[in-house]
Amino acid sequence: MPKISDIQETPNPNAVKFILRESVSNGVARQFASADQAQGDPLSKSLFDVGNVVSVFYMDNMITVEKEDVADWDELLPALAAPIRAADSASSPNGVSAVGGAVAAVTSDDPRLLRINEILDEKVRPYLMGDGGYLEILDLQDHTLKIRYQGACGSCPSSLSGTLMAIEGMLKQEVDPELEVIAV
Repeated sequence: MPKISDIQETPNPNAVKFILRESVSNGVARQFASADQAQGDPLSKSLFDVGNVVSVFYMDNMITVEKEDVADWDELLPALAAPIRAADSASSPNGVSAVGGAVAAVTSDDPRLLRINEILDEKVRPYLMGDGGYLEILDLQDHTLKIRYQGACGSCPSSLSGTLMAIEGMLKQEVDPELEVIAV
């Protein structure tokens, strides 16, 4: 059962990040945008069951929960803490397995993809994780890279404008000057 080490606000006012003392996923990113999607995932299902939750993202020792606009954090946080504390850690025998909403890695023979992932792992993903989010590569075709923001970044206005432009600028400079990055 993971203990909550800290609860942090994110740049998205409708999302908070729970920092845990134990991992709940062993490096596998999990994203659920509805209670229906979370049915096969006990941790996410229990968070949706609290009510007023619109998305759940977790990876390693971080869980990001996004609430409905009308919900109040003062009432919701204690209710969310209970199922998080009751969840199995990844090291327990009943720990989370990599099924359901797990993020699939894009595979390609394109050498740019490896370099893009290196840059994202080094310069982008740690900062997004610091804000309760993550970034997944969906596809690389010709000069178009499709990405998906996850967690707090998934519905944050700054991720769809400033952050996206910064990522595109960095990748144009270091990988392909014609690259266009599209968030889907």
